[in-house]
Amino acid sequence: MIDFLATSTFWLWCIGAYLLGSIPFGLLFSKALSNKDPREHGSGNIGATNALRTAGKTVGILTLLADVGKGALVVALAERHGDEILLVCVALAAFVGHIFPVYLKFRGGKGVATMFGVLLPWLPWISVTAFAAWLIVLFTTRYVAVASIVAAALVPVLVFFSHTGGRATLLAALILAALVIIRHISNIQRLLRHEEPTIGKK
Repeated sequence: MIDFLATSTFWLWCIGAYLLGSIPFGLLFSKALSNKDPREHGSGNIGATNALRTAGKTVGILTLLADVGKGALVVALAERHGDEILLVCVALAAFVGHIFPVYLKFRGGKGVATMFGVLLPWLPWISVTAFAAWLIVLFTTRYVAVASIVAAALVPVLVFFSHTGGRATLLAALILAALVIIRHISNIQRLLRHEEPTIGKK
């Protein structure tokens, strides 16, 4: 295992996953289709929610699909090797790339869509279940942040009780959840002040 982690192949997979995850689709689509920069509007985030609020539904949907897709693509490719450690590291690299993109001085999105994306080919039923929970909470509360936090927290719980994968998979699920929740600290603060906008509100 240690020998594999030291190989150039392993690190090429991780670096490639990080660079793909770093692609700021929210920024690219917003500028291309509306000539707006989501970093200068709303929460200043480049993710699908702020892209939606900044540039409209089309940009929001395209950003969501692209952020899910970039995570799903690289993990689906890595999954062919059948190695859990490689899969875990590639998934985390793509996810971290979205949150801390090298192209934007490490100021990226909050990782929710990319979290669903990396889980989709790897742990499909967990990804779908977490997304279903996200939808239910969103339509119940109208808060994207609340839905995102609940969905992220649910992921390691599902992994633990389903006994899916080994310890590396559970650790990865905990890291994904923790980073998503940490990235939503500002939203939690606004929720406590009753200042967090609901979905559809500018």
